[in-house]
Amino acid sequence: MKKIFLGLVLILVALAAILLFNTFQLSSKQVAAEPIEKLEISDDVFLNLSKAIQFQTISYSEDAVPDSAAFFGFHRFLAETFPLTHANLTLEKISDYSLIYKWEGSDASKKPIILLSHQDVVPVDEPTLGDWEAAPFEGKITDTHIIGRGTMDDKGTLVGLLEAVEKLLSESFVPSRTFYLAFGHDEEVGGGNGAVKIAAHLKAKGVEAAMTIDEGGFIAENMIPGVEKPVAMINLAEKGFASFRLIVETNGGHSSAPPRENTIGILAQAIVDLENNQLPYKMVKPIDAQLEYLGAELPFFTKLAFANPWLFKKPILESLNAHTTTAPTIIDGGVKNNVIPTVAEATVNFRILPGETIESVKAHIEKTVSEKVRVEPVGHLTNPSPVSTVESEAFQILAKTIRSQNPDALVVPGLLGGGTDSRNFYDISEEVYRFYPIRINPESMTRFHGIDEKISKENYKEIIEFSYLLIKNFN
Repeated sequence: MKKIFLGLVLILVALAAILLFNTFQLSSKQVAAEPIEKLEISDDVFLNLSKAIQFQTISYSEDAVPDSAAFFGFHRFLAETFPLTHANLTLEKISDYSLIYKWEGSDASKKPIILLSHQDVVPVDEPTLGDWEAAPFEGKITDTHIIGRGTMDDKGTLVGLLEAVEKLLSESFVPSRTFYLAFGHDEEVGGGNGAVKIAAHLKAKGVEAAMTIDEGGFIAENMIPGVEKPVAMINLAEKGFASFRLIVETNGGHSSAPPRENTIGILAQAIVDLENNQLPYKMVKPIDAQLEYLGAELPFFTKLAFANPWLFKKPILESLNAHTTTAPTIIDGGVKNNVIPTVAEATVNFRILPGETIESVKAHIEKTVSEKVRVEPVGHLTNPSPVSTVESEAFQILAKTIRSQNPDALVVPGLLGGGTDSRNFYDISEEVYRFYPIRINPESMTRFHGIDEKISKENYKEIIEFSYLLIKNFN
């Protein structure tokens, strides 16, 4: 009995030693912040963003024709507002509405940088109009904010980027490397005529970029338990996107004599089966890098868990949503309350984890639901993007820019659950990152695609300054 007890003690001591060793080995990966002089930015920039919001460049669906008056009006506004940019950069249009600005560098041996944003915005739900502080396309400027659809997603970064370029040109700045500013017009519906064709056009021209940067990363405030400092999340990759329609067809019948399994019942069971048998949580890239960067900054016991994912993997991966998610989003079936329908359908959306594919998700659905359910892909589908690295020079320059502007911020790599135009640029770019310094907190997070979208004046100037510094730091 003593030997068993002694053996257990030795095992526990060894386990504690391993846990502590791994914890103390997990050191901070933050780059040093370099002091910078605060950039002087005129308050006129608020009026420019306000005017940009007033152009209703809405994407309704993949098949809808863009509103040419809104988009072309927006293009004229950009030309009038940023005259130095339009005089010194070349401009090409793709698919009539997407824009590519080229800022020629002085050193052809340096690989270019591609800076992305998108012109289009999502529609506003009519029933929510009364809940907005100001009309969504009014572009109202208050003492603290600019209000309107697109301030956060994504005209704030687009116009802010042009403000930075215009300011640099006014200072006679000449970049050593070439910069491309690429602004798609249909990101909100998949980017098939915008970013996809922009990337193909640049590839045909032989462009090989060192880095592409897009929306999809942010500065999170009070979003991570145990972390008081703001966290600058640079997303190295994004999940895939796929929706599948579940279709059940039967002979239907009268509701007074229902069969043992009826159409809607079979469909409902399929949805329940998918929700109860979700794809597993996995430790994949870039989740491993996220644990290393974030874990080093956490309180001791949380840091211990992050340093030893082999033991604490399940709760950590669940907290990071590190799996392919399952979300029923549309259901349809039935025509009358006393008729069992012959057809019922549901659409289920999946955000696919790196390492899995559209095909593997479809196989999972077919394995999980009844043979009586037909499974068909629907709409725009994309596999997960490749994963960029934290070891590149581009990542280090990006991290240095963030830390110099916000010395208190913790730079952390991550995985984006949503989709961006940037996934189309891996063929022409060594690294693809998603980050602009939009500040979010638990309250403002709901404003993306939601009610009362707005950005603070201070944060908007921060986006302009970041873009200005980033271009200079890559020079």
